[in-house]
Amino acid sequence: MMVGATTRSVRNAVLGLLLVALAVPALSAQALPRATPEDVGFSSERLERLSDVLQAYVDDGRLAGAVALVARHGKVAFLESFGYRDLESRSPMREDAIFRIASQTKALVSVAVMILQEEGKLLIQDPVGKYMPEFMETTVAVATDDGGYEIVEADRPVTIRDLLTHTSGFGYGYGPGRDAWAKAEIQGWYFAHRDEPVAKTVARMAALPAEAQPGEQFVYGYSTDILGALVERVSGLTLDAFLRERIFAPLAMNDTHFYLPDSKTDRLATVYSSAAAGVERAPDGPGMETQGQYVEGPRKSYSGGAGLLSSAEDYAKFLQMMLDEGELDDTRILAPKTVELMTVDHIGDYPWAGGVGFGLGFSVLEDLGARGQPGTVGEFGWGGAYHSTYWVDPVEDMVVVYMTQLIPARRIDDHGKLRALVYQAILEEQEEQEIEVL
Repeated sequence: MMVGATTRSVRNAVLGLLLVALAVPALSAQALPRATPEDVGFSSERLERLSDVLQAYVDDGRLAGAVALVARHGKVAFLESFGYRDLESRSPMREDAIFRIASQTKALVSVAVMILQEEGKLLIQDPVGKYMPEFMETTVAVATDDGGYEIVEADRPVTIRDLLTHTSGFGYGYGPGRDAWAKAEIQGWYFAHRDEPVAKTVARMAALPAEAQPGEQFVYGYSTDILGALVERVSGLTLDAFLRERIFAPLAMNDTHFYLPDSKTDRLATVYSSAAAGVERAPDGPGMETQGQYVEGPRKSYSGGAGLLSSAEDYAKFLQMMLDEGELDDTRILAPKTVELMTVDHIGDYPWAGGVGFGLGFSVLEDLGARGQPGTVGEFGWGGAYHSTYWVDPVEDMVVVYMTQLIPARRIDDHGKLRALVYQAILEEQEEQEIEVL
């Protein structure tokens, strides 16, 4: 009797664990629900203008293809693909196409850092050197009148907050000390071809001269790559594993990867470049037209600054989580106060585009008139080197994602048109809808 009871207990315990395991995916975020434009305050007729304009860029030969997504009140009102994933094969662009998102990676890694702060594993005011000793004492290259430079000690240690706000002084290796960076073979934002873990590359950066003193200037560059290595050091996981476990899996971002699985290579959009006669297939090389390193590369370097691939719907889930104060479909990634801290301006009077500041991983609109484009004060966003862009408008309760692969992008004003045509299609104000619900 005792043996039978024990067997039943073990069997029941195993069954219980199995049921819990099977239930876990149900607790994760699912695809954002769809709605008609009118259901969420848009005009279908006016949104057609956006469709027509984006298609015109394809018809005129200025764009090979793109995917645009607009969600409001947590529902997707607009999701369309245009043109071709690959022009030469005439492979149509799909709504679930996968894109190199480059610097859109930065927001995800910034969230990873804030997760670690919420767990009490770091503070963003901490010196980076507390966790990565090689960064406790850094140097700065100062240009001299004869065209050279001198190397001086940094006035103070670089902090995690400096990295989050791009005020660490570390650029992309093209500052006054560019020859030292070139000799170390660390320049530019592309990492996918590197045959060494990103932590080793970042450790070598610490010995190279920065472009500015910590906290003194907005210098766009390797700050978020350093943050990625920091996440690895503090968490004990690779950046890939941490992002998958703490962000991608909970949000069901199933098409977001550093390196593409073989089963998805036919969904990766080809990279094109603006040319005099329209667009041309980008020249072969790191990060350009071939699937190359994202499929066949060493798969060792998880670049926190520019390494991810994703789809419009995947990235929209991430942004919807940020819009909903850190939670999506009962899956919480961040606390509301953390999201608030990330999406306010931290850099004050640093030179920047008119009316725009920078928070912890996102640009932040501070003055609508100074920028001179449609939007809302408090809106936050960014973009990527392959001409993708996104923004979140908390007042309008709206997320916009635009994915394409065009580098360099010349003689094309699609970003401005996208913004103008999204906002002109809103006919029901957010405040009016709230009163209606009440």
